Amino acid sequence: MVDDPSDTSAPWLDSDEIKGILDKNKKEDPVKIREILAKAREMKGLNIADVAALSQANSQDLFDELYTTAKKLKEDIYGRRVVFFAPMYVSNLCANDCSYCAFRKSNRGLVRHYLSQEEVAEQTKILLNQGHKRVLIIAGEAYPGGLDYIIKCIETIYSVKSNNGTVRRINAELAPLSVEDFKKLKAAQIGTYVCFQETYDRDVYKQVHLRGPKRDFDWRISTFDRAQQGGIDDVGLGVLFGLADWKYEILALMKHIGHLEDRFGVGCHTISFPRIEPADGSELSRNPPHKVSDTDFKKLVAIMRLAVPYTGMIMSTRETPEMRRATLDLGVSQISAGSRTDPGGYSDKDDGSEKEPGQFSIGDHRTLDEVVRTISDEGFLPSFCTACYRLGRTGVDFMDLAKPGLIKDNCAPNAISTFMEYLMDYASPETMEAGLKAIEREISDLSPQGQKLSRELIAQVRSGKRDVFC
Repeated sequence: MVDDPSDTSAPWLDSDEIKGILDKNKKEDPVKIREILAKAREMKGLNIADVAALSQANSQDLFDELYTTAKKLKEDIYGRRVVFFAPMYVSNLCANDCSYCAFRKSNRGLVRHYLSQEEVAEQTKILLNQGHKRVLIIAGEAYPGGLDYIIKCIETIYSVKSNNGTVRRINAELAPLSVEDFKKLKAAQIGTYVCFQETYDRDVYKQVHLRGPKRDFDWRISTFDRAQQGGIDDVGLGVLFGLADWKYEILALMKHIGHLEDRFGVGCHTISFPRIEPADGSELSRNPPHKVSDTDFKKLVAIMRLAVPYTGMIMSTRETPEMRRATLDLGVSQISAGSRTDPGGYSDKDDGSEKEPGQFSIGDHRTLDEVVRTISDEGFLPSFCTACYRLGRTGVDFMDLAKPGLIKDNCAPNAISTFMEYLMDYASPETMEAGLKAIEREISDLSPQGQKLSRELIAQVRSGKRDVFC
């Protein structure tokens, strides 16, 4: 593909090629699978033929070996750190009619609303008082004032302060934009730009996207090319699992990542793994055409960890606490907590209920404090770090540090210092106790230099300083 913003073709997505690779890998081949697992342990990634072969692993012993390998790679690269964020829905207005979504234009029963800047500030303050530092701004694909409205929301979120709290990084999950609009979004100081293709199967895509601009498959699939041309080098991909065959989807994901690496020198910063969940006014969401079982879901997460070992993997509150916990061991490195999926939802009751139906059903209704305490007890280290974004460690620069393992020298101390901030400013007594144990456990596993740096950062936090990082 040439550097032409008007070119939305995607010759790299060859459906026949993907189906041919799947046809060659229809049966479980234990010898081949074990060879691929050995290759994966070198932490250099896998090709799509490797991914296709791993997708056929069905026996329990191969499951165990796959899961053990994924867990080891995740810990070798990311340690036991888990990064937290919160989504903020600013609008449920939408021009599209996506048959799986509550925000679909034809859903006449949904109360439509977009947040005023005063409401955006109020929602931000609520999130800050919970302890969040990283926000994902989300909107249905129609909002008043176009991109200028979103940029105003970003400015408002960054401007809010509450006690010791400020939002340090905003990521954006928005409709595809032009190169010029991506330049504006970059200038607004977003971190990662996120956009889900939903499905890479063109036929299925056409069947489920009935009306609206989102019906244009090519405009959507080329959005990351325009984002990169607009200066955004951290992008987040995702598939809505359940629309098409998950095996086809992960091979197509690999092709997309490969295309970005070939063209721009860096693939995706994150991959999200949403499964279809019931949505108000959507019959399809209650009966997905290709429902993904829990076993297959865990398998595909583990496979993608091996395939793209240095990519962040995100699990939202769509999933239950049990599934979220399981996937933390299989490769997930970022999670949301205490989420609401309707505009203004953080003003709702504390019991997890929503004033209006959200975009989809939530499976994990625990508060941020509860999730932080639980995963601390389970051996993980919660992190609220945003240092890489602000130090320019993005895109190729991030991968240059991540692939040799150098990024760990910064990530662990920064995770510890941000977690100490959370504990001192927001944690319940029970979470404070669990968190301090998690911090000491993490420090004990660091090198002498890492231990020294971590304790220096902790001392600064205890003395009253905030937002200290290396």
